[in-house]
Amino acid sequence: MRAIVAESSDQLVWQDVPDVTAAADEVLIKVTAAGVNRADVLQAAGKYPPPPGASDTIGMEVSGVIAEVGSAVTEWSVGQEVCALLAGGGYAEYVAVPAPQVLPIPDGVTLEDAAGLPEVACTVWSNLVLTAHLSKGQLLLMHGGASGIGTHAIQVGRALGARVAVTAGSAAKLDICRDLGAEITINYRDEDFVARVQESGGADVIFDIMGASYLDRNLDALATDGQLVIIGMQGGLKGELNIGKLLPKRLRVIGTTLRGRPVTGPNSKGEIVAAVTASVWPMIADGRVRPIIGARMPIQQAGEAHQKLVSGDVHGKIVLAV
Repeated sequence: MRAIVAESSDQLVWQDVPDVTAAADEVLIKVTAAGVNRADVLQAAGKYPPPPGASDTIGMEVSGVIAEVGSAVTEWSVGQEVCALLAGGGYAEYVAVPAPQVLPIPDGVTLEDAAGLPEVACTVWSNLVLTAHLSKGQLLLMHGGASGIGTHAIQVGRALGARVAVTAGSAAKLDICRDLGAEITINYRDEDFVARVQESGGADVIFDIMGASYLDRNLDALATDGQLVIIGMQGGLKGELNIGKLLPKRLRVIGTTLRGRPVTGPNSKGEIVAAVTASVWPMIADGRVRPIIGARMPIQQAGEAHQKLVSGDVHGKIVLAV
């Protein structure tokens, strides 16, 4: 089969690699499309190795058709159209996936566009609902509102009845966020997000991709009993935590990741996938949430897709057609 091989961070080559097969508890998917994530860019640069036992091939989500099922798999059949959350291996013609990480294609979504859903849907639901318990009437602040995760989080937050504030770096991106339901839109280049959010009483939940550079200001922007959920480190790894700001407002600072979780058990990828299928897919089927695909490119242009993602010259997800 063929797959993308990262010869360097900017040399992603579509070439022959050994075939993969499904283990007893896996399904083999003939890939139609793969979603692009910032973690893929980091892995290509040698900064984010896959978890032990995962494929070395880049790619954390795909859509396609089941080509083979393992001997222990009973819930899926050859020929079904599916999408899947991966620990790796997605930038390829075929990928083997643990059966609990496979999802049906949501009603109303094309097979190709479905490749842009598993990672954002599982990340958003696991953090906003299963971790932070975002609820009706609360204020959510989403940094990077026009990103793949951001555009999905806005819609899910609104579907849950929450109010949504976002930060983004251009008027065009803020327009996209408003169209998706964000009621407070903040250009981080020339506005103070802390002041804007405090005008509305502070955020109950902050969903943060920046990490260290935003840590102190995020604490200032939280309301009493607020929760800061950090999923990224685009603004650095190490910051100073002012505990004096935590105690008076009873704040919580939470760090999470999805890729390295176990397949089954409490807080596992399988548990999250099941929750997303049960709760988010109906939101997509009835139109409250839709995949936001900012670019569709052939898999042979994976390097260009990574450059586009890093440049910020895209909103929503990038999908690579195989």
